[in-house]
Amino acid sequence: MAKVLILGGDGFCGWPTSLHLSACGFDVVIVDNLSRRRIDQEMGTDSLTPISSPQERIAAWHDVTKRTIEFVELDIARDVDGLQNVLSAHRPDAIIHFGEQRAAPYSMRGLTEKLYTVDNNISGTHNLLALVAELGLNPHIVHLGTMGVYGYDGDGLEIPEGYLNVKVQSPDHDKLIDRDILYPTNPGSVYHMTKSMDQLLFQFYAKNNDLRITDLHQGIVWGTQTSETRLDQRLINRFDYDGDYGTVLNRFLMQAALGHPLTVHGTGGQTRAFIHIQDTVRCIAMALENPPLPDGKVQILNQMTETHRVRDLAKLVARVTNTELAYVNNPRKEAAENDLKVSNKTFLDLGLNPTTLAQGLLSETVEIAKTYSHRARTETIASKSIWTDEQKPGLVVKRHGQKRFKLRVGSGKAA
Repeated sequence: MAKVLILGGDGFCGWPTSLHLSACGFDVVIVDNLSRRRIDQEMGTDSLTPISSPQERIAAWHDVTKRTIEFVELDIARDVDGLQNVLSAHRPDAIIHFGEQRAAPYSMRGLTEKLYTVDNNISGTHNLLALVAELGLNPHIVHLGTMGVYGYDGDGLEIPEGYLNVKVQSPDHDKLIDRDILYPTNPGSVYHMTKSMDQLLFQFYAKNNDLRITDLHQGIVWGTQTSETRLDQRLINRFDYDGDYGTVLNRFLMQAALGHPLTVHGTGGQTRAFIHIQDTVRCIAMALENPPLPDGKVQILNQMTETHRVRDLAKLVARVTNTELAYVNNPRKEAAENDLKVSNKTFLDLGLNPTTLAQGLLSETVEIAKTYSHRARTETIASKSIWTDEQKPGLVVKRHGQKRFKLRVGSGKAA
């Protein structure tokens, strides 16, 4: 039985991935420092769904399936000796790396959050790579990156899977030389910057130490449940809805469940890539089964299934749930409107049958939001993170239908 370490296996993507790989027959070991739970306490937020402790989750999984998952509480960014001991003891066949602070808005809240995001994400990634090389291990390392490393300038190009083929003029100007280079990064937050820096670390260790690495550039995840997390109430996944950690579609669905206007940033003309959480776990399993050759080149795959403008998503949710829209100041420094074309050819060729934004799945997520709406803290809905000093919290008024809404950015309250 192949053994897989899942770093960050207690998180929104890590937990359902842990269950899915266990169900597929892998011997799963979760390594997590539980920082996401502590950040909730720090910000006064919480998952809309009541999530059990790691020990209760793992016990529930064993009750339901008779399969065993091991849990190790460890901070891979700060406890190098502990990470070395785990790697030496388990000598994994594969390592899934979710162990990073994952929210762009959180990374822009202030100095403390910026420093933490860089220290946690870069140190954790480098500690992992350096130790794997030092110990002479040969696992397939699968990292969850982000489409955000490419930026959202909308230059009309189809974003390739990680690499751009360029032609360089020879010194004698007598021929053009083909080169594959990393697609130029254009991060829009400190979080996205760390994912861009990860790429260089992966490139170095793949070339210098022949590490086998797959970097998955993932779109925005929506949905909450997978086939495994539905098996028992104690297995339920996180549902983040606050302005810093809540992904945009889940945030809209929770707001709709509360009867709160859907808060659309700016014009809502931002085009983003999306993927359902069920497809996330499927793609990770597919990537795991198709490792790159140890040829010094990182395998980069775009893990997304469709693109949508934010305002179109908001209108879809408003139509399904009979909810109003509220256009608010955009706290981010980004283009008001952009197009986005992305290649996801590899996963389609591997057999991925994408889960799209069908009304049925939206309804499932709305139902979860309604079921647990009593747990919502409405004061956390609006983002507290402002990208630039010029963007100050302000009062925005938008007429939609027959109603007039006022929402102060930073308050999360509509009047």
